[in-house]
Amino acid sequence: MPRDIVFTRNNGWIPTVVREDGELKLMLGAGADANHDPRTFTFPIGEPHRAVIERDLARHLLLWSAVLPLCDAAGTRGALDEDAAVALLDPVLLSGPADVDALFRRIPWDRTRLIAHGADIALLERGEVCAAMNRATETSDAKRAQTYHADRRRAERGTVLAPLDAALLKYTGQYLHGATVPRRLPEAVDPALLPEVMRVIAAAEEAGAGMRIGRDPRKGKRATDKRDWQRMETAVDAAVRRAHPALADEAVRTVSFLICSEAARRAREAPVDEDEEPGTGPGSSGGRADKTALSFTDDKGGEKKWSLTGPRSAPADFWEFVAERSAPDNEVFTIEDEALGEGIQLHFYADSVARVTTVREGRGGSDPEYRVEYGLVDGMAGYRKVVGAFARGGCAALDPYGPWMSDVNEFERARRRRGA
Repeated sequence: MPRDIVFTRNNGWIPTVVREDGELKLMLGAGADANHDPRTFTFPIGEPHRAVIERDLARHLLLWSAVLPLCDAAGTRGALDEDAAVALLDPVLLSGPADVDALFRRIPWDRTRLIAHGADIALLERGEVCAAMNRATETSDAKRAQTYHADRRRAERGTVLAPLDAALLKYTGQYLHGATVPRRLPEAVDPALLPEVMRVIAAAEEAGAGMRIGRDPRKGKRATDKRDWQRMETAVDAAVRRAHPALADEAVRTVSFLICSEAARRAREAPVDEDEEPGTGPGSSGGRADKTALSFTDDKGGEKKWSLTGPRSAPADFWEFVAERSAPDNEVFTIEDEALGEGIQLHFYADSVARVTTVREGRGGSDPEYRVEYGLVDGMAGYRKVVGAFARGGCAALDPYGPWMSDVNEFERARRRRGA
């Protein structure tokens, strides 16, 4: 069907007047089809409507705002309710301001579009839509509309932000979207407030100094330790609240989120050897590793050999093996010193570990005899200590990380007590 453009504005999203087979229509893009491609709708208009649309940007935008809910109602494949769209033309384009305001109190309309095009928010909130559009612009400011919605969501939650609260959220880039990964954006802050913002950030940095968020290979190569995060978050929150008790909860959270996110990023970017528990790597205070060769295995038949002649420490190689192999159905990993007949088995599903030592070698076809002792582990930090100690000194070096229980029932009772 031949279509000629009769009138269009610089902003291609604002509805365009077209002529199809000699009939004037308003054409607009809105919504998306089942393939996520934009949908285009048209409906007939008259010459008087075209004249107003061309000369009056405010009325043009108001009509767009009123028609958009009808487009949304059409969904991904439904037809536009043309009768309802046509019924809006005279009341929106040809009526007096008081009648237009009254109409907008009765119908659904898209507030976001008007705010993005410069509508006075206070007047919109009072229902004076015509007056609100006196300074409307063809250009769109999406950030203005996003800010409005962010403020409305806070108001619905009963949150009131002081200027410093808002400045901190803008500094971290979380004013509009709380789920956004925080960044440092000093240019987004009013220069008059920036020194105070930096004092808050300094208090948070001081609280987090010396703390670290290690990786958690149990969850993959880039996962970080949730407990480490929680410890740092608690420390930073407390310090910021002490130093600046008037801050809103949202402002405190965004600061601790920033500090923890940066610590987690440093952990993910650090070489694997740097992510070990202090004192477990080569040249540590424990001296040269006693172990010269180890075997790592998992519950799915995976195996990896480590030798002292290799480029990295045993813990670094083991945790890389875990990161590559760990899964919800693969949570039991073993480190074994075959030469000395001892090893440890880590049970990630239960925060526990078993140390296994050979009491008697098998002879004459008989099975060897093992002593198995179970211990509880405090999360990833506890696992790192156990693995590091075993790599340095074998099962004997694990004594300080007990109590170790050879009775399975006693161990299960201890697990239940911890869970309670």
